[in-house]
Amino acid sequence: MSTELPKTFDPAEIEARWYAHWEENGLFRPERPDSEAYTIVNPPPNVTGSLHIGHALDNTLQDIVIRYERLRGKDALWVVGTDHAGIATQMVVERQLEAKQDKRTNYSREDFVSKVWEWKDESGGTITRQLRRLGCSMDWSREQFTMDEHFSRAVLKTFVDLYNDGLIYRDKRLVNWDPKLKTAISDLEVETQDVKGHFWHFRYPLEGGVTLENGQDYIEVATTRPETMLADMAVAVHPTDERYASVVGKHVVLPITGRRVPIVADEHADPELGSGAVKITPGHDFNDFEVGKRAGIEPGDMLNMLDGDANVTQTADGKVPNEFLGLHRFARDGKDGARELVVQRLKEQGYLIPHIAKTKKGEEQELDAEPRTIATPFGDRGGVVIEPWLTDQWYVDAAKLAVDPIEAVKSGEVEIVPKTWEKTFFNWMENIQPWCVSRQLWWGHRIPAWYGPDGAVFVAETEAEAQAWAGAGVTLTRDDDVLDTWFSSALWPFATLGWPEETALVERHYPNNLLISGFDILFFWDARMMMMGRHLTGQNPWPRLYLHGLVRAADGAKMSKSKGNVVDPLGLIDRYGADALRFFMAAMESQGRDIKMDEKRVEGYRNFATKLWNATRFCQANGIGASDTIAAPSARLAANQWIIGEVQQTVEALDKALADLRFDAAANTIYHFVWDRFCDWYLELIKPVFQGDPDSAPAVETRAVAGWALDQILVMLHPFMPFVTEELWQAQGARGDYPVITAKWPNPRADISEDAVAAIDWVIALTTAMRGAKNELGIPPGAKLEAWIANPSPVAAGVLERANAAVERLARLTPVHIGEAPAGPAMQVGAGSDAIVIPLEGIVDIEAEKARLAKALEASEKEFGSLDKRLGNPNFVERAAPEAVEKAKADAAFHASEIDRLRAALARLG
Repeated sequence: MSTELPKTFDPAEIEARWYAHWEENGLFRPERPDSEAYTIVNPPPNVTGSLHIGHALDNTLQDIVIRYERLRGKDALWVVGTDHAGIATQMVVERQLEAKQDKRTNYSREDFVSKVWEWKDESGGTITRQLRRLGCSMDWSREQFTMDEHFSRAVLKTFVDLYNDGLIYRDKRLVNWDPKLKTAISDLEVETQDVKGHFWHFRYPLEGGVTLENGQDYIEVATTRPETMLADMAVAVHPTDERYASVVGKHVVLPITGRRVPIVADEHADPELGSGAVKITPGHDFNDFEVGKRAGIEPGDMLNMLDGDANVTQTADGKVPNEFLGLHRFARDGKDGARELVVQRLKEQGYLIPHIAKTKKGEEQELDAEPRTIATPFGDRGGVVIEPWLTDQWYVDAAKLAVDPIEAVKSGEVEIVPKTWEKTFFNWMENIQPWCVSRQLWWGHRIPAWYGPDGAVFVAETEAEAQAWAGAGVTLTRDDDVLDTWFSSALWPFATLGWPEETALVERHYPNNLLISGFDILFFWDARMMMMGRHLTGQNPWPRLYLHGLVRAADGAKMSKSKGNVVDPLGLIDRYGADALRFFMAAMESQGRDIKMDEKRVEGYRNFATKLWNATRFCQANGIGASDTIAAPSARLAANQWIIGEVQQTVEALDKALADLRFDAAANTIYHFVWDRFCDWYLELIKPVFQGDPDSAPAVETRAVAGWALDQILVMLHPFMPFVTEELWQAQGARGDYPVITAKWPNPRADISEDAVAAIDWVIALTTAMRGAKNELGIPPGAKLEAWIANPSPVAAGVLERANAAVERLARLTPVHIGEAPAGPAMQVGAGSDAIVIPLEGIVDIEAEKARLAKALEASEKEFGSLDKRLGNPNFVERAAPEAVEKAKADAAFHASEIDRLRAALARLG
């Protein structure tokens, strides 16, 4: 027996109820030991995180895949967990301490880490609760955390193994240093912002009376960071720059420090930019670091002029004057910093070259520097300017680990979808730099390295092993640093399954089947999983990698808190339900393109769910309940045969779209089948059947077919809209222990009469054409019109003979004569190969309608011409605001469509 549905569809009421039911009954991973395994892993969100719109897209796509494979009978495992997020989590706990006038350094390392664990146990589950609200069918019984004991052991073993294989080493190199957090950070944690700054020009005197060809006794250099001149070690000029050819290999003597530095030839210097000469500070600039190495300066000899707080410290050669020591790099708290003092001293000593600018009145004025907007790196967590800083860190030899992944993609062992990302992948991997994996934090996987009194290093999984290596009585000190969180998350596809132990899960579920990821973490996570997977297990972590785009604001801009255009997915769920948001994400996910947020479309998909809800209520009102068959029921009526055929075509199209990871095509396939074919046409076609004897053969057959077709819809739609489909599935009848989440994927297995399908398609085509023609000519939709068909096709003749009532009820044509239409004004519509003529005498005022249509056509043609001219103007397209260009394109498309429609309407009138 079915359960009568409420009149109103209320997503909020059903979502929490069904999610709890699924999770409590273990339905996200039913026992299927004999089935084919299918495995995906979620990109582990930060344990400190909250669900954002990017998470909503990423996890919706994964859930569609895992629900689909579960419905296909697979042993589907979606591994879920969170990342310990070293920097973010430590910051959260430190902020809590600061709120109590406390700080981390008041505690031992062990006590502080205990406080972080306390925070994690109490407050670290926000995002996992929010993933449940989205409907993610993850295996929560095996929820993972990158600091779990078994995972930590995998991380330590990996470090030790890579070290023993010569793939991890300690080196002095430049890193992105965050002076607020006092740690190195990855490129991903650096945000570039445009900041108003200045460009200063200085004179660096040539040594020993040497001059340039023009008689100049100095080299002019320019910089946006004048304070770094305290650690300059060279001046670079281009090898082909004839202005400086005579002084390459000679020296300049730096102002302020008096340091004698060489003039080197290097292609980094651009002859066309400024003076063509560049000051080189290898200890504080990534480009300069490489120039310095090419000039023969060893990293260990490069000068460092800042401490971890970005305050000036004495360089190794002792050349920095005492008045600079202890100054912060920038002005703060109303006090000048090193930058301001350097500029002041250079100006006083005559080494500053002023910038000549013009006032608004055209008068020349002398400025210390040229105002400029400068792209400046900031730490995304600390919020301060990042300082390239020369430190000793641990590095992974990424170039060697990249060899196998590169070959895997080239050979096709790993498919990247869309394929367009391959070029980017190869470019990055083939030019990959050493990977800095150490972080100066307390929270995280502590580096398993111990140092002896003589500086010897002992890398081992445990201190006991390290002590055994060092020998009894040798005092060891453990490295204070922890590992980059990307290092541990690179093990996610296999360490979550129990590796390095040879567990049954590893054997059954590794390699995974697919990874779905945002393109923005292709190198930080995806590529590193490939590196670690190949090196540690000998296998690729998965054969396919799907990269989706970003969710952008409605105008195409990137979402950011500073712009105030961030969309909260939980707010959308509150307003429209999780199903509507999920369907929006799937329908808009087109390979290789970003998604523009459109709340109206989310609302439209809530209306789609309501449409299905009301269609189910119609079925219940007519005695249509749950089906008891996977195969299609037998059917004699044309409408029933037609809908069975439509189900078969939809299943085939869905299978192909999902196999190709075309989420948009899959969503649109099921959407149009449900809305257009089932709700709008099939239910309309079968209404007359229920107006007669409810126990007649046609009524019994139709109830069976309609109930079956609705069941197929609920199963096919379930991966996209899990909540409403489960609610309707259960309401349609007693299913026993057979919820839709673990139902069987449709397999109609039916032979369909091509004649029956053609007949229904003909009626639909005729009805659609008639409705459009009436709308064009302003004829009321319900008006019944007389029609003529001169030479009906076999399909038309069959319909008019056996289903004339359907033509009258749907197309509103009665009677339909076979023969030539009488002379006079008429309109013509098509259905298949047939032309149907409908006289219009007395139906519309022909001349008045022609005049109205002609006037409207003229207006649309004029407006289209204007818009087309504007869009053809490069100045408009390139300089106008993006939203203005988009609106112009939309308006032009609308008027082009109107022109076609109005011309067709005029043609109908003759």
